[in-house]
Amino acid sequence: MASTEKIRIAIIGGGLAGATLINALLKLPHLQVNIFESAPEFSERGAAVGLSINAQTALAEIGGDIVGAPDKAGAVQMLSSRLLVACGPDAGEVIFDLGAEKQGKQVHRAALLAEILKPVPKEQAHTSKKLLNIEEGAGGSLTLHFKDGTTFQTDAVIGADGIHGYVRSYVLGADHPALKPTFAGFWDCGSVVSVEKARTALGERWLRDGEERQYGWLGDGGFFMYGMLDGGKNVQCVASALTDEEWSEDEWKRGIGREKLEEIFGGWTNAPIKEGIIDILVSNPDLRAFSQWHFSKDAPTFSKDRVCMMGDAAHALTPWQGAGAGQAIEDAMVLQTVLGKIKTSSELEAAFRAFDEVRRPRAQRIRASSREAGITMCGRGENGMNVEKVREELKSKWDFIFDQDQKEQNDNAVKALLNSLGKDS
Repeated sequence: MASTEKIRIAIIGGGLAGATLINALLKLPHLQVNIFESAPEFSERGAAVGLSINAQTALAEIGGDIVGAPDKAGAVQMLSSRLLVACGPDAGEVIFDLGAEKQGKQVHRAALLAEILKPVPKEQAHTSKKLLNIEEGAGGSLTLHFKDGTTFQTDAVIGADGIHGYVRSYVLGADHPALKPTFAGFWDCGSVVSVEKARTALGERWLRDGEERQYGWLGDGGFFMYGMLDGGKNVQCVASALTDEEWSEDEWKRGIGREKLEEIFGGWTNAPIKEGIIDILVSNPDLRAFSQWHFSKDAPTFSKDRVCMMGDAAHALTPWQGAGAGQAIEDAMVLQTVLGKIKTSSELEAAFRAFDEVRRPRAQRIRASSREAGITMCGRGENGMNVEKVREELKSKWDFIFDQDQKEQNDNAVKALLNSLGKDS
């Protein structure tokens, strides 16, 4: 390939992971990037997404307009993330605070996605494109086959197509033991209400005016959480539970109402916000319990030849440490770095190998840590609801996530790329 030709990149999946990546790669003039979303429009499920300090430093490394996208989308800076005891003799006791210097921001998912996609030219953003197959051609080129019968020629594919996407099966193989996700043992349901309604339901003590915190409540088999959204105008409230119930692979949500919530949380004693949270949740006329899934078996690689996977497609994890979005953003940051260093399509495989070498160990460590944290925060860890022991267990559990030096991660990716290419650093 002549050096004047652009390297063609196809991103599969138009959620936050894929959107962040195309935003990042548009800054590289030697790439021609297109993004393909299977749904009729680009969208995100759920109200809030947390952008902790590592997510924000990764956005800063990517640079450009994406750095300001969270604030333009109405992000709220959290004074802290405060974990308290939800019930029992120690109800209301603070377990610990994660300070604002580490906690970061809360932002509405759909609003953030819209801001990130604004710079993307319409002709490079394609909807209603469900990928069915990747066909390998001469000279390393790839042909994408979509459900609507259309095809697309590209030099490389990056799968940001989620937990059930096609790209993971291409990278790992259809029969690989790490291919399919497993039910992580939790479900969650949520509702968004005005800050006034939330304060009335929860009480002034637990949602103080001017204290824009995220509150988490460790309970007996479950967990409550709430925090500000939309510039402080609204509050998202979430209830989660650890369950022995079976959820099938194609079952993502179930209807849920007051009776079920009372069955699970009603026995909590001395619970200061229990009734308020339940009232807020059932005010949502479309309340659903969403199952939490993850890859319990780690993939041995995130790439195969000129195809790689990122975000949930590579390392889906539970939401207990608020790390999913941050890991997708770190993926985009490192892919921008390694793809920014290559000159021809013949170097794509080396770039993806470098990405895999740097990103896979960290992302998979966080996947395991997140589920452990969830069990603990539902009061079912080895320390039960012993406040002192839980405090000791959790107080540093976020450090390795938040304290990542993103420049160092990028530098390590460049070193891995040069080593793969057989060049001196």
